[in-house]
Amino acid sequence: HMLGISSITGAINVVVTIMNMRAPGMTLLKMPLFVWTWLITAYLLIAVMPVLAGAVTMLLTDKYFGTSFFNAAGGGDPVMFEHIFWFFGHPEVYIMILPAFGIVSTIIPTFARKRLFGYDSMVYAVASIAFLSFIVWAHHMFTVGIPLAGELFFMFSTMLIAVPTGVKVFNWLATMWRGSMTYETPMLFAIGFVFLFTIGGFSGIMLALAPVDFQYHNSYFVVAHFHYVLVPGAIFSIIAAIYYWIPKWTGVMYNEKLGKLHFWLSAIFINVTFFPQHFVGLAGMPRRIPDYAVQFTDFNVISTYGAFLYFIAQFIMIYNFLRCAIWRKGMVPATAQVWEGAHGLEWTVPSPAPYHTFEDPPHVGDEPAAAH
Repeated sequence: HMLGISSITGAINVVVTIMNMRAPGMTLLKMPLFVWTWLITAYLLIAVMPVLAGAVTMLLTDKYFGTSFFNAAGGGDPVMFEHIFWFFGHPEVYIMILPAFGIVSTIIPTFARKRLFGYDSMVYAVASIAFLSFIVWAHHMFTVGIPLAGELFFMFSTMLIAVPTGVKVFNWLATMWRGSMTYETPMLFAIGFVFLFTIGGFSGIMLALAPVDFQYHNSYFVVAHFHYVLVPGAIFSIIAAIYYWIPKWTGVMYNEKLGKLHFWLSAIFINVTFFPQHFVGLAGMPRRIPDYAVQFTDFNVISTYGAFLYFIAQFIMIYNFLRCAIWRKGMVPATAQVWEGAHGLEWTVPSPAPYHTFEDPPHVGDEPAAAH
């Protein structure tokens, strides 16, 4: 409940800030896409956190006060818990991934030296994904015995999410197409995000098909899908954002060679960790078990090596950041612009940004939206 209250109040703060405190001249369709994704994410949080609070409250009263919301012995319905939980749980997945879309939509145009392709369509795609996230929750529940009509509805609505997601992927590719591309560390993580997230998206289409989901459900194939979407999705994009903005935060440039080494080790070992899990899942290994049958050993050993090596690789990033934040001796000072192709108000002030950023509110001109 405390976590839910903090999420809701934080989300209200984000919405009010974006609606009331934009720079003069910055209409909604001139906002950076990162701001758009956060605005839509904040609305998702406000909508779904009370649903989780309701489920938690009913669980507490079932356990301590003798109610029977989910207890079949008292006339309750255990499947109702699944419905309520997943009505929160599926939008929650997009709460984790939408800000990542905004980060990647900021970084790719910078290092492609082009405006983001199809800015308006990207905004509408994010809004469409957010809307559709509310009507697909039972695709997690194909095997619990929902009616055939329900299975068909949730199957088709889940497949429909692939359309706005595909719009975003193709727009990122079109932004890179014939751009003056350079491959600094933030761009490498952004490209890694697009490639690996797309693989996760393809396995998501497979899981959306109700008949075959009976085979995939509760197997390690689902674990592989989920982590291909969220590890490259959420984590790679956060790492990309840190590399992208840390010169602005600290006033010095990170070590590019260490950054690229970090990317390549992370990209390799994330695949070593999660790709074998597709195979053990299809072979019948269930998820959420403390041990596994002997025939799954080889692939699990590969996954374990990959996970430990991926973990070790992150210390390169930590060392790189500590050098920027604390051990600054001999580091290259960052300019105000930092990246040649970067657009946005933060690149108009010195690095690091002063505590009081603007004495007078900056006026945003009539440039096309994607330029900001």
